Amino acid sequence: MGSRKDKLSPLRQRSLEILARLKRLYPDATCSLNYSTPVQLLVATILSAQCTDERVNKVTPALFSQFPDAASLAIADLVELENLVRSTGFYRNKAKNIQAACRMIVTEFDSVVPNQMEQLLKLPGVARKTANVVLAHAYGINAGVTVDTHVKRLSQRLGLTEAKEPVRIEQDLMGLLPQPDWENWSIRLIYHGRAICKARSPACVACELADLCPAANKPVVVG
Repeated sequence: MGSRKDKLSPLRQRSLEILARLKRLYPDATCSLNYSTPVQLLVATILSAQCTDERVNKVTPALFSQFPDAASLAIADLVELENLVRSTGFYRNKAKNIQAACRMIVTEFDSVVPNQMEQLLKLPGVARKTANVVLAHAYGINAGVTVDTHVKRLSQRLGLTEAKEPVRIEQDLMGLLPQPDWENWSIRLIYHGRAICKARSPACVACELADLCPAANKPVVVG
């Protein structure tokens, strides 16, 4: 009788080997945003769009000192809110979405960030990426795979998906990886993207996934 591994598709076997190596390479990988409550994680994740986590973590101490919860953010002066998050980029839109989301949390969810995907997606400024982060790190719920620019780039280079849209990429990855590993897969892939598999200059020679990667040592196509 063959083993369970023998029955898996070659693509799934390769995905699981990549996951095992990422766990070994980045054993302590965790969410790098600083927060104390689910609403603070939600706000920090909204701010992280098109911005580094490092920059967000420089902005949020003053922001959360002034507006620590959904109730205070819901009634904050919008100009003051914009000024506090200005350095994260797209600050007007981010401030507007943060305030609108917090108003909905107060009025429709009794000031508690919801712990269901469908409800989170109703909040202004929240798509699946943000919802997945909040569910995983605030509530320990692996509802999906967070797909940011690193996860998109590396998943394509590793030949785990041919999709270009984040939702389709997420669906492909969910079919390849065990559900308990969905979120830590994303975090470890993000770490690997920052350290090794950069957009324009991937360090394939130093990459411990190179033998599993169809794109290793091939010309880089960016875009």
